[in-house]
Amino acid sequence: MTDDVNRFMAAERALRSAAPHQLPTTVREVLCGQYGAESVDLLLVDYGATVLRPVSATAGPSRALPVHAGPAGRCFGSQEPYVTEGEDGRTQVYLPVTVRGDRLGVLSVTLPPGVRPGDDLAELAAVAEVLGHEVVVAERDTDIYQRARREERLTLAAEMQWQLLPARSCAGPQYALGAQLEPAYAIFGDNFDWSVSADRLLLYVTNGMGEGIEASLLTNLGINALRNARRAGVPITDQAALADQAVYARYRGEEYLSVLLVDLELSTGRVRIIDAGSPRMLRLRDGTVTPVDLEAQLPLGMFEETDYVAQDHQLHPGDRVLFVSDGVHTVAAPGGEPYGDHALARAITATRLLPAADVPAAVLRELSGHRGRPEPDDDALVVCLDWFGDQPMP
Repeated sequence: MTDDVNRFMAAERALRSAAPHQLPTTVREVLCGQYGAESVDLLLVDYGATVLRPVSATAGPSRALPVHAGPAGRCFGSQEPYVTEGEDGRTQVYLPVTVRGDRLGVLSVTLPPGVRPGDDLAELAAVAEVLGHEVVVAERDTDIYQRARREERLTLAAEMQWQLLPARSCAGPQYALGAQLEPAYAIFGDNFDWSVSADRLLLYVTNGMGEGIEASLLTNLGINALRNARRAGVPITDQAALADQAVYARYRGEEYLSVLLVDLELSTGRVRIIDAGSPRMLRLRDGTVTPVDLEAQLPLGMFEETDYVAQDHQLHPGDRVLFVSDGVHTVAAPGGEPYGDHALARAITATRLLPAADVPAAVLRELSGHRGRPEPDDDALVVCLDWFGDQPMP
């Protein structure tokens, strides 16, 4: 047992001391040298959440693997180690690389013929978890992980939007969050942002205005104004008012930003909501999907010195809430019929057994089928929030 502990501690030290761009090489050296692996690959999920792409392949050309099929995809979806044995007797181990609910990718480990992970599986999974934390820190100082996530080149507007986002999923004892944007490589102004403290979850869902760089600049201003107010410790009504002033001061009402502001008290499920624009909110409770009617208030920056009022809403343990932008709710089929609440309710019901992190991409795939073509005309954003209720301490 002591040797195993020392081996893991040595692996952890090696990853923590590795240069930012050397993490894939370091984890390969650690697992080959200390755990008897033949090869190791770090695979990161791409921006479109469709494939897992190698950061650096140990042999042969880099090859992307599907997120929704195959053993690597099963590991990514289940968030559990997945082990397969090949015809040549080699064992392939896939390990989730996840940080606080944010699914970064999968670590693929090949063991030589006759070698099984056995008791080492939990330790290998722990190494993959440490690797995930180190990748998040390393991304401040290198672009290799950002490059690996790209199936194609991002537009400049999309580059700005992805850099503005917190993550695509997040989880805690009382909640789970997941979000996805499309077109992933060419988004304009839709956005989401969240922040968690000991007792609160604050969430912004933004429906951007305009196209290209101008839309991205508007959203960047709005989100950073909201963050600035949030970090000053003021309530969401004041956050909305201060961000409204910032947007109006820059655009004088010619452009404005639609935002849904959500303040969830984690211990009680009490939610305070400001509907400053067009994002929609739907709730799944006991198998029934219900649109949540909110009082429509002015978008941020439409007029000078707008006052905002928060509405109260109560969540129950087990509730699932989806927030969608206009690019989801109003998208038209080839025959002209809009997606609407009915189709959204059907998609939410069909995905009810998926974890929150998987729901947004699944709903967007349903939307693509309704649209009749893969590429949307407008940004589409889905955010899924599961509230489990206040959990007792173990």
